[in-house]
Amino acid sequence: MLVELKNGETLNGHLVKCDNWMNLILKEVVQTSPEGDRFFKLPEVYIRGNNIKYLRVPEEVIDIVKEQQQSQAASRGRGQPRGEGGRGDRGRGRGGRGRGRGRGGG
Repeated sequence: MLVELKNGETLNGHLVKCDNWMNLILKEVVQTSPEGDRFFKLPEVYIRGNNIKYLRVPEEVIDIVKEQQQSQAASRGRGQPRGEGGRGDRGRGRGGRGRGRGRGGG
């Protein structure tokens, strides 16, 4: 992936980690100076998220992720209960014993 920093430097490498603040760790990095005349090869780089101006992810990587998401969605099956409701029928007001209005006296 390509990362352009606010100071004009660019870093091109393999994304290893990203956190909620967009801090990145890249491996096998080629760093290019803002003028584009100097190149440095670095084994690993930590980039603080607030220094990032631009990210470019290769199209092939985006396609692979889309395919993985589609295959995961297909393997989950359709019609599965999702979201609210939790376990079983809790909170659905299905009558029965317990709290609320029962059928008859109690």
